[in-house]
Amino acid sequence: MNSLLPGAAALALGAAFAFAVAPSVAARAEEAFVTNQPANEVAVVDLGGGDGALPRLVGRIPVPGQPAGVAVTADGRRAFVTSPEGKALSVIDTQARRVVARIALEGGPLGVAVAPAGAPVFVADWYAARLFVVDPDHPDAIRTAPAGASPSGLAVTPDGAFVLCADRDDDTVSVIDAVGLARVAVIPVGRRPFGLTLSADGTRAYTANVGSDDVSVIDVAARAVVGTVKVGARPYAVALSGALAFVTNQYAGTVSVFDVESLAPRGTIPVGEYPEGIAASGDGRRVYVANWFDNTLSVIDTGALKVVGTAAVGDGPRAFGAFIRRDR
Repeated sequence: MNSLLPGAAALALGAAFAFAVAPSVAARAEEAFVTNQPANEVAVVDLGGGDGALPRLVGRIPVPGQPAGVAVTADGRRAFVTSPEGKALSVIDTQARRVVARIALEGGPLGVAVAPAGAPVFVADWYAARLFVVDPDHPDAIRTAPAGASPSGLAVTPDGAFVLCADRDDDTVSVIDAVGLARVAVIPVGRRPFGLTLSADGTRAYTANVGSDDVSVIDVAARAVVGTVKVGARPYAVALSGALAFVTNQYAGTVSVFDVESLAPRGTIPVGEYPEGIAASGDGRRVYVANWFDNTLSVIDTGALKVVGTAAVGDGPRAFGAFIRRDR
């Protein structure tokens, strides 16, 4: 069985990664829950809120099995973490900062997204072209839904009606009915889509295509690609902030920026080595990037389009998903 580490084995697979609904409202306090994959832990990073302070590491939560994917609930109370090697979904109480449940899953659980109501939780099974559908309060009643080959990044629409799944080895995005669990549409995109991000209103989706070095822009209602944006080498995931999209380029050590309306490039920002997970703050003023080989989190000022700080987070930060917790 292939490893789901983003190092040598995963590079051979062409792996990168994915996301959830982009934030649109201001937040008073925020923390990042960063999966440190080889360290078998989730690092908790205080992001400094709106006071301008730089991030600082405030906790470490042991999570065995090479944790990779992460999804924090809208109310910020729980974080769900996949362990591809440990074949499990861990449930973290974010305030207590500890694992409160560990749900066994078969195959290769990787990408994860949670419904706006906090349940169910959708988990991509990399090896079996399917999603696990998990109610964390009833872990014995696991259902499945069909997807394309090597499902990776996931996102749930804001109304909870559909799940979008990047099918890396089919070069498609699946649209799955979140209630009936039927695969209702298949959208061709660029080569090897990995990370997937929805706009806050759910009208647009963006896939980072590791095989074609571009981003596909999807009209969700039309279920069709309406634009393609060339970015850097081996794009992994996308974050949205206001009118801008930010894309991690693993091989380039950079973040590409483009305008979401015109799709015109706005620049390239050097970050750490091998950037992977990326997410925006609630007020949209900052974007955070997990740098796998540097063991750091870069802080980008979205107005100045430059890195304004860096925080050490631990060994092998991946943070594949919606990794920021916000107080509501």
